[in-house]
Amino acid sequence: MKVLPFKIPKPGKEALVYQEDHELKFYDKLHEHEEIQISYIAKGSGSLLLGDTINEYREGDILVIGEHVPHVFRSDNTATDKSVMYTLFFTKHSFGKEFFKLTEMSGIDSFFNEAENGMKITSNTDLLINKFSKLKNQSRIERLASFLQILDLIQQSEKTPLSSFVYHKKYTDVEGKRMSDVYQYTLDHFQENITLDMIAEVANMTKNAFCRYFKRRTNKTYLQFLIELRIEHACKLLYKERELSVAAISELCGFQNIANFNRKFKELKHTTPSKYRLQVA
Repeated sequence: MKVLPFKIPKPGKEALVYQEDHELKFYDKLHEHEEIQISYIAKGSGSLLLGDTINEYREGDILVIGEHVPHVFRSDNTATDKSVMYTLFFTKHSFGKEFFKLTEMSGIDSFFNEAENGMKITSNTDLLINKFSKLKNQSRIERLASFLQILDLIQQSEKTPLSSFVYHKKYTDVEGKRMSDVYQYTLDHFQENITLDMIAEVANMTKNAFCRYFKRRTNKTYLQFLIELRIEHACKLLYKERELSVAAISELCGFQNIANFNRKFKELKHTTPSKYRLQVA
């Protein structure tokens, strides 16, 4: 199965691609594309794996993902309604090699630099959502104008990075399949006991070779990645499943004992699970 690269369907010769996804689950395979992606999550929630970080996405989020950045959208398994995402795809050269070098586009370099690690927009979201809601019924010229307004708003907005490390060397087909298999297995089984021997077998490598391979491409150990994935899932359960006890959530997230769960949760979130639940009430 060839996972990387992923081609964005382009109707005709459009420089700016507008796409709507209405799915029970978004495309949940490790993939990359040459286009920069600006997405509005209109409905749904789940996890976004990008670079060295597992992020939670929710309805109302505005996300930016840079060119050739491998990522995975993983919708919540409990979803019964379709998730909806509106996206604009474009490259630095979509409008000609000199377009983003125009005086009128001064400051755009900071957008491209921040997009390399992905970012979530944390202010002006109502204004951005309003722009996205109009895209579907706009002409191509109107859509291009809205795109420029969206870019301008993003430049003025507060942002948080989605990742602190992205492996920028291109994946071969073999590497793409290997990393996709590792991510897919982990996402499907993180609530179970996963050993290094088991995941190395999934990657078709020895344990030591796999540990070095994964660390080089994610800047963290596999066990760190697994713990972070479990903690992000715990955060969602603490927020959504308020009838569940902290002990029950610990078990559902794959932790062998609640003391270890509490310790790891505090290391990553700088608060206890119980306090976190109160904060997101």
